[in-house]
Amino acid sequence: MNALFAEHALLPNGWARNVRLAWDAAGIFTEITPNASREPHLKPAMDFVLPGMPNLHSHAFQRGMTGLTEHRTPGENSFWSWRRLMYAFAQQIGPQELEDIATQLYIEMLKCGYTSVCEFHYIHHDPVGQPYNNRVELCERLIAAAAKTGIGLTLLPVLYEYSGFASQPPLPEQRRFVISPDALLEMLSELRRRHPEHGGLRYGLAVHSLRAVSPESLKRLMEGADSVDHTAPIHIHIAEQIAEVDDSRAILGASPVTWLLDHVAVDARWCLVHAIHMTADESLRVARTGATVGLCPTTEANLGDGPFDAPTYIAAGGRWGIGSDSHISVSVQEELRWLEYTQRLLHRQRNILAQEAIPKVAEHLTLRAVSGGASASGRDIAGLAVGRRADLLVLDPRAPDAAPHDPAATLSGWIFGNHGTHGARDVMVGGHWVVQDGNHTGQDTALRDYVRTRCALLARSSI
Repeated sequence: MNALFAEHALLPNGWARNVRLAWDAAGIFTEITPNASREPHLKPAMDFVLPGMPNLHSHAFQRGMTGLTEHRTPGENSFWSWRRLMYAFAQQIGPQELEDIATQLYIEMLKCGYTSVCEFHYIHHDPVGQPYNNRVELCERLIAAAAKTGIGLTLLPVLYEYSGFASQPPLPEQRRFVISPDALLEMLSELRRRHPEHGGLRYGLAVHSLRAVSPESLKRLMEGADSVDHTAPIHIHIAEQIAEVDDSRAILGASPVTWLLDHVAVDARWCLVHAIHMTADESLRVARTGATVGLCPTTEANLGDGPFDAPTYIAAGGRWGIGSDSHISVSVQEELRWLEYTQRLLHRQRNILAQEAIPKVAEHLTLRAVSGGASASGRDIAGLAVGRRADLLVLDPRAPDAAPHDPAATLSGWIFGNHGTHGARDVMVGGHWVVQDGNHTGQDTALRDYVRTRCALLARSSI
C-alpha cells in the first residue's frame, strides 16, 4: 500500500492533524484524510509534512559559476558586467558538462525541498553557433539529469534572436543562443516525439526578453505554440533592470510590462520572471491576467536588480512563485526568507507578507509559492490534494528549531532560522522517495562528476 501518516500536514487550506496520505502507482494522490486513525503498519508517523516546492526559474549551467564573478572589474559593476562574465563561461559548456552540472544541481534542489524545476534553457548550439548533429542534444542532457535525479521537469526552450531592442544584431558571444521561432518550434516537436510528456516531464517555451526578440517573431512563436499546445506554459524575463525599462520606453514607446500586456494575450499560462520594476498600475494589470510573477530574491540581490514591491502586487491578488535562477543559492528557505526580508528593508516594517486569513508569514509564503510555482510549471503539483502529484517533503523533528506539536512554529523556524542546518529530511516526488534522511542515492557520483567538470571548466575559462 502506498500511504503514509502525518501528525501534521500543510494542506492547501492550512495545517491539518493526523492526516492519511495515499497515492497510486502513477504517483497521484488518491486520498488526503485529516483526523484519521493511525494504522500500525504506517508507523513511524511523519511529524511535519509539507507540499513539494516548485522551482519556477533555473539556468542550470550557471550553477558552475558560483563564486567566479564576485570581484570588481573595470568600470561600473552591475548586472551588465556580470552578464559579460556569464557569456564567457557559457562558451565553455559542452553537452556532458551541462549534464554533470545539472545533475548536481537537481540533487541539491531535491535535498532542500524543491520537487520540480522549470528549466529556462537558451544554450542551443555549439560554441561557434552551429547546431549539434543532434539539434536537441543539450535539451536531452537536461532531461537525462532530471530522470537520473528524480526531479520533475518543465523544459522551456528559449527564443533568442537579438542583442537589444530594435533588432540589434547578436553579439559573437550570444551565437550559441540564437534561434528562429520556426526552428524553436521544430525543436519542441522533436523533443515531444523522442521524449513524450509524462507525469514528471512537461514542455513549454520561453521568450528570453522583449529586447532579444522582435514583435513579429514573438507573434509567430505564439501562433505556432498555440497550434501545438494551447495550454503550454510560457515564460519571459521582464523588467529586471532599469536600463531595460528605459530602453523599452525609448524604442517601443512603453515599458516592457505595459508593452507586453498591450500587444500579447497574457493569461494564466504566463510566468513573468523578475518583473521588479513595475508600476502600481502594471502590478494590478498583471494580477488581473492570472499570470505568475517569478521571484528569485537571492539572484536578484546578487545581481543588484532591486527589490520587488510585493505588497502592492499581492494586494491586487497577484500570483507568484520562487526560483533559484543563477543558483548562487539553492535553498527554499533562503528564497522565501529573503522575499520577506527585502520587503522589511524596503518598507521598514515586519511580517509584511502575511495576510489576515493566514497571519503566519512562513505558512502564507509556502502556500502561495507552491500554488504560483505549480501554475508556472504547467503541472498538477499545487500541494497536498487528491488528484495531484504525490510531491512532498518532511521536516526533521530533531532540528534545533523544530517545535514539538507546533507545526506553524516549526515551519517558521525552518524558514526564518539559519543555524547551520538546512534542507528537508525526506523528499518524495511522484510517489517515490528521492531523498531519505537527508541523502540522495546519486549524490556521491554526482558530486564527483561535478567537481571534475567544474575544475576542467575553470582551467579553460577566462573569467
